[in-house]
This record gives sequence, C-alpha cells and structure tokens, in this order.
Amino acid sequence: MTTIERTIGTVRGMATRKVTFSLDQTALELAETAARRAGLSTSAWLSAAARREAVRQGAGTDWGHPAVDAATDDADHAAAEAEVRATG
Repeated sequence: MTTIERTIGTVRGMATRKVTFSLDQTALELAETAARRAGLSTSAWLSAAARREAVRQGAGTDWGHPAVDAATDDADHAAAEAEVRATG
C-alpha cells in the first residue's frame, strides 16, 4: 500500500479518470456545499462519497481493503472538517 498525500482539494497517489455524470440540481448543490465545508474540490468530495457509499453497500475491489479504505476516508473527512471549523 502506498502513502497517499492529501492537500486541500486534491488526492495524490490515486489514479483518476475524467468522466461525466448527470446530477439533479439539489444533489449538486449539496455536494458543492459539503465539499466546500470539507475543504475539498467537488470532484474529490464526490469521489470519496462514492467510494464510502460503495463500501457501505458491500462493493469490494481487487485492491486494498474496503473496511480500511472506508475508515481512512472517514478519518480524512473528519480531519478536513476540523481544519475548516478551526479557520472559521
């Protein structure tokens, strides 16, 4: 497992692919607000949210460990939320 460096709005060390999705207006606004509060780009937030939801529903991958990945995502989210709250 490699170390993942996290900077505001970016997750490094993870392969990304540009894709197009359609979201209803409310879902988009909620995601943008949540991403802003977490100090992430909307894309990074949606990626983490999709990963968490897939793991929660039992989807696995051929790499990594789903429970560890979900816990790491939750820890990253909590840290970002704490940073945002500390800055006002």
